[in-house]
Amino acid sequence: METKFQFAKELICEAGRYIRDNMTHDLVIEEKSRFDDLVTDLDKGVQKLMVERIHSAYPQDHFFAEEDNLVSDINDGSVWVLDPIDGTVNFVVQGCDFAVMIAYYENGVGQFGLIYDVMRDILYSGGGQFAVTANNKPLSSFRDRPLNRSLIGGNNAMCAQNVMGIANLGRQTLGIRGIGSAGLSICRVLEGRFIAYFSDIAPWDYAAGSIMGEKLGYTILDLHGQKPNYKTRQKVMFIPKAKLKEIQKYIK
Repeated sequence: METKFQFAKELICEAGRYIRDNMTHDLVIEEKSRFDDLVTDLDKGVQKLMVERIHSAYPQDHFFAEEDNLVSDINDGSVWVLDPIDGTVNFVVQGCDFAVMIAYYENGVGQFGLIYDVMRDILYSGGGQFAVTANNKPLSSFRDRPLNRSLIGGNNAMCAQNVMGIANLGRQTLGIRGIGSAGLSICRVLEGRFIAYFSDIAPWDYAAGSIMGEKLGYTILDLHGQKPNYKTRQKVMFIPKAKLKEIQKYIK
């Protein structure tokens, strides 16, 4: 497993370099489900690079990825879950606040996750048998603190509509912050900067963070408190396990 983990770290950094080297080129931008659901030729190029590298090194492994209809079940042997650019709108409009993400599963069990903040050059990695680190500096397990001395991260539309009481929860805290990248929002939870994160996202958006979070005392659940299905987009919360009962007083 150590060999695969090191391979994944080298690969995700290569993907980040590829993005930085090509992001100033004229991008081909397409709309997927709606005008604010974007994909670029660079998203597709980065995913192609990662899939080719992994397939060359581990030809028996499978893929579950955002682009190109790669939809292997995470319970089906060795599966790499890939998000080539998490936060594509940020990437297109701002040129920052986006990430590359990789998660690796064996028979449904997360072995490690990686989230690379490309423009800040910060690699979050670990989970399973590996310590969770940011650029090789260990991150601490969850340390409890009151909601009224905390921030939460969230999807702006869900908060505005008070979906299942998210805004009610937000009023118990110092505020709700929206970044536009699920991966980087989850990293802020892992670093203790947010106490929780709420959004409507797909498995490749939360897989890497969920593996790292399990190591540090966090969990990914749907808003009803159940494990997400790792197949479709769902409304989920990434929260400390120790705060579940308190959060569920408001999320219901």
